[in-house]
Amino acid sequence: MARVLVTDGDQRAALAVVRSLGRAGHEPFVCESRPRSLAGASRHARRQAVAPDPLAEPEAFRAALTDLVREWRIDVLLPISEAALLAVLPHREAFAGVAIPFPDAARFRRISDKAELLEVARGIGIGVPAQYRVDCRGAADALPAQPIHYPVVVKPTRSVVEAARGGRAKASVVHVADDVALRALPPESFPVLVQERIVGPGTGVFLLLHEGEVVASFGHRRIREKPPAGGVSVSRESVRPDPELEALSIRLLQAFSWDGVAMVEYKVDARTGAPYLMEVNGRFWGSLQLAIDAGVDFPALLVQLACGDRPAAVRSYRTGVVSRWSWGEVDHLLARLRHSRQALALPPGYPGRARAILDFLRAFGPRSRDEVFRLGDPGPAVREARDRLAGGGALMRRLRWR
Repeated sequence: MARVLVTDGDQRAALAVVRSLGRAGHEPFVCESRPRSLAGASRHARRQAVAPDPLAEPEAFRAALTDLVREWRIDVLLPISEAALLAVLPHREAFAGVAIPFPDAARFRRISDKAELLEVARGIGIGVPAQYRVDCRGAADALPAQPIHYPVVVKPTRSVVEAARGGRAKASVVHVADDVALRALPPESFPVLVQERIVGPGTGVFLLLHEGEVVASFGHRRIREKPPAGGVSVSRESVRPDPELEALSIRLLQAFSWDGVAMVEYKVDARTGAPYLMEVNGRFWGSLQLAIDAGVDFPALLVQLACGDRPAAVRSYRTGVVSRWSWGEVDHLLARLRHSRQALALPPGYPGRARAILDFLRAFGPRSRDEVFRLGDPGPAVREARDRLAGGGALMRRLRWR
C-alpha cells in the first residue's frame, strides 16, 4: 500500500480522495494553508500539516511539499487544485522517486488554455460556443460589431493567471449585459474569451486515461449550482453520458496526449438539445464523491496506476445516484433570496424564489446523499459547520462563491 500526500485539504475533492484511499488501505497525508482542514479532519487522514498557499506562494509551497515528502516518506503526490499542479508539474525533479500521476506541465497548460482547447475541440467535431478573443482592455475599447448577441459570458483564457506582483491569482467568469460593461472590465481581467451564452443544463463526462486507453468513465448532470447562473455544482445526479459525446470527449483528451483524470464539461442548449463544450479540468473535481458513491473510484484507480498496477477498466456504475453539497445548497438559496434575477444574471424562464425554497427542502430528502457528512466519518462535517458558523451570524452576512 502507498503513502500518499494530498494537497489543498480544504477542498471537497481532497476529502473524497482521502476517504477513498483510506478505505482502499493506503495511508493518506494532508496539507493545507491552515492548521485544520476539511480532509485533515477525516479519520482516514494519517497526518496533516500546514503548507503555504500554492496560489499566493507557489515556490514556498513547493519547497514545503519537498520537506513533507521526505519527512513522511511519500510514495505518491496528488496535487488537487490547479494552483498546486502549476506549482508542482514544472518541477518534477524536486520530487525524485515520488509518483505524480498527472501529465507534464506543457500538456496541463495546453488543456487549461480555453482558447486552444475550444479550437482543438471544434476540429474534432465538438460543438463550441460562438466566441472571440480580446487580449487587452484597449482592444475591447476598439471592438468592431461582433456576431454575438448580448448578454455574453466573459471567461479568462486560464482559470489561474500570473499576478502582477508575483504569485498567481484566480480569474473569474462574469456575465456581461452590453458592450459598455465589457469595456468597463478591469485591465487585469484580460486576455478573455467573449462567448455567446448557452442556456441549459450542465453535464459532465469524467475520464481516467492511461497510455491512451480509457481506465474509467463516468457521467453526471447538474441539478443546481452556485452561483445559480453557473458555477460549481451543489446538487447533481449520476447519468450515463451520451455515447457519441463520450467518444468525442475521449478523442479530445487523446488529442492532448492526456494521461490521468479529467472532467470534460458541457452545457446542453435548452432550445436545441445540442451540447457545447465549456472547459476541461485536468484534475480531480469538486463533485468527485458522487462518482465514488456510484461505483467509480477514480482516486483508488489513479493510485493503482501510479504504483505500477493496471486495474480492470471501470465503465459500469449506478445511475440515478444523487449527491448534494449541503452548504452549497444553503449558498444557492441565500443568493436566490437576497439578490434579484438581474443581479444573478439568471436566464429567462429560471424558476422563481418560491420554487427555490421548495427545491432546497427537497434537496435534503432521502434520495440525496450528503457528500461531506458521513456517519462513519463525521469529523469533516463538524469542521465545515464550525467554519461556516464561526463569528455568530456570519452565515447571513457572507456569500462565498468558492
